[in-house]
Amino acid sequence: MPHAHGYDIAKDASSQFDDREPVFVTFGEPMVRDTPADNERPERTRHVHLSIAGSEYTLAMGLARLGIPSSYVTRVPANPYGHMIRNIARENGVNTDHVVWAPKYEPVGRFIYEIGRTPRKNTGIYQRMYSAASKLDAGMVDWATALENCMLFHTSGINFGLASHSGYQRNHLLAAFQEALGNIPEGCLVGLDFNYRGTLWSPEESRATMTPILTDHVDVLITSIEDMAKLYGMGCGQYSAEQIDKGDIGRLEDDDIRAFAAEACARFNAKIVAITIRYPDTFESHRWESAAASSDGFFFRSPAVKPITLWDRLGGGDTWNAGFYYGLLSEGFSNDGIEKGVLVGDAATRIKQTLMFDLPIIDKAEIQALLDADVSGGGKRTSR
Repeated sequence: MPHAHGYDIAKDASSQFDDREPVFVTFGEPMVRDTPADNERPERTRHVHLSIAGSEYTLAMGLARLGIPSSYVTRVPANPYGHMIRNIARENGVNTDHVVWAPKYEPVGRFIYEIGRTPRKNTGIYQRMYSAASKLDAGMVDWATALENCMLFHTSGINFGLASHSGYQRNHLLAAFQEALGNIPEGCLVGLDFNYRGTLWSPEESRATMTPILTDHVDVLITSIEDMAKLYGMGCGQYSAEQIDKGDIGRLEDDDIRAFAAEACARFNAKIVAITIRYPDTFESHRWESAAASSDGFFFRSPAVKPITLWDRLGGGDTWNAGFYYGLLSEGFSNDGIEKGVLVGDAATRIKQTLMFDLPIIDKAEIQALLDADVSGGGKRTSR
């Protein structure tokens, strides 16, 4: 049977990027995640599972596992947790040559996470103040070398909120980002996942920092309709920002999402806007779809809304980003790349969210099998 939509992801990127220096570079804050290993609540547990989390970390790992040469830049303490962060990235094929080492007594960002069950919600507590990564500054990274072969440079809005969260007078990560922008090679695009976190900063603080970044530098914007409604008062076709913010919306038609994407492209001067859409029916059962559009009017939406029986939702959006960028990097920043990115992103995140913890320990074969099953109807036994 021909592969879904004509794509055979088992073959395309690995040969295309053989022996290449990183074509995807990202930077941000990794976190050590503390999850009770004994099904107790965090205040009662005495057995904690340590795992690594972080938006850009997860994304770089997902792309590296799909054969895209990827580099992750951060600042971590020279202690066992810093070494663990570096080592796990390396194990999964991520280049860590430009990791900056801080004194061993500086903290790593932490995330205390309790997994819920319907009707009890999952809860998370950030401990990110004063982390080593939040102080990654201009002058610490040789960006000219790090970005020498880069085709896509990415970060997220989370990073720029860490200064407000820590009460710094200086936004170190913003300075590092601005320095990196001065060293990106010709033709390299800049991508950003808006990723607003109200636990880090206020909408007013976020808009003041993020708006000039978006309008002046970002080519590929990944966001949700909820973030844009809350921060910029953007509606989505027939639904107003107020309705979106309250969750008072019904079915999203193509024209609704198309109008939202067109407004985001125009407002922020983006070449491509991608939208992820999650429908949380219960804690254990979500539905997922996505869409993307280009500034010249091309639009592609998931062929269907797909159910996911959740094990752990964290890292799901970042894994979708990896699949979407895979499409762009392997097929080109084109209509074909957008379509392929949406399809691969959807398949990748649907698999990842059935796994525990944040990291996308997935491969091309299972993504391809799911793409094929979506076309053939699925339900067949497959071998790996």
